[in-house]
Amino acid sequence: MVVRQLDPAEVDRVFAALADATRRDIVTRVLRREASVTALARSYDMSFAAVQKHVAVLERAHLVTKQRHGREQVVHADVATIRAAARLLDRYEEIWRGRIDRMAEILDDTREGDAS
Repeated sequence: MVVRQLDPAEVDRVFAALADATRRDIVTRVLRREASVTALARSYDMSFAAVQKHVAVLERAHLVTKQRHGREQVVHADVATIRAAARLLDRYEEIWRGRIDRMAEILDDTREGDAS
């Protein structure tokens, strides 16, 4: 299995795209099941063009892809990009957990020094 890494510009695009609640909802919907842009647009209180723009932002971030099926454009989630973003967040969590572990070690050393 090839592990996809996001370059800094891709990271910016992914998290900027996910900063919007509607786009996060679109990703969630198409992760569950592919959907046409038309079907997605019915789910929101906004114009078809506005939903198309949200999908375009997600597409530029490689979070979704579109395929034409006849007159419809069907939106699919790009799981590889989502996994790459999740791995990045996992690395941040590892850094954070390492910091907590180091603080616990310092506290233990301090307690041992007080007991002497």
